Amino acid sequence: MVKVFYAGDSTVTFNKINSYPQSGLSQGLTRYLNDRVILRPFGFNGRSTKSFIEQGHLAEIAGEIEKGDFLLIEFGHNDPKKEDPLRYADPQTYGCNLKKMIRTASEKNAFPVLITPVARRYFTREGVFEPGSHSVYPEVVKNVAREEKVPVIDLTERSEAFVAGIGDLYSRPLYMWPKDNTHLKPEGAVVFAGFIAEALRALGSPYSDILIGTAPAPEDLICDKKC
Repeated sequence: MVKVFYAGDSTVTFNKINSYPQSGLSQGLTRYLNDRVILRPFGFNGRSTKSFIEQGHLAEIAGEIEKGDFLLIEFGHNDPKKEDPLRYADPQTYGCNLKKMIRTASEKNAFPVLITPVARRYFTREGVFEPGSHSVYPEVVKNVAREEKVPVIDLTERSEAFVAGIGDLYSRPLYMWPKDNTHLKPEGAVVFAGFIAEALRALGSPYSDILIGTAPAPEDLICDKKC
């Protein structure tokens, strides 16, 4: 069976009941994968590209990943944290770390896919969405994808546009609001993973081959303003 490795931080983590209702994108993505695919979640709370590599998680993936598998790579929430030298990766280092992850997959004839970080839910007091909380890091992801000639899913742009479109009130059920505006609830994990699935489907084979045959549009999975 094909394996999909999903590397990332707490927004990717496959949560257990002790952190319910927090849910990671790896949990949401399982809803879109077909029965011939095994998801290997490698999302860990608080990780950056730097700490993920230094703590041996990439090496663990290297020991398991095989020809024809997939490696989804999504970081960017923790790399910009200059106050934490154990996690901070400046944009150049961040890009180099992403390249190491790409090579880990490519050397095993697996398929790497870069994903820009999912949106944070930031609104002003006037209810206006504030984009750009990930600074230049999403652009670094896209630049690395061009340099390495690998697919990239711009989840930042897609999720920011979606959150801005539904607004403050209707985006609250997607996140761990009012506790925080970064981590997702089950609804958010499914909706935003749906954007990833859409992008994989648009890439065609072999990326679309890991998905179920059909799926509703992510926008159709939440209650609209008439509910």
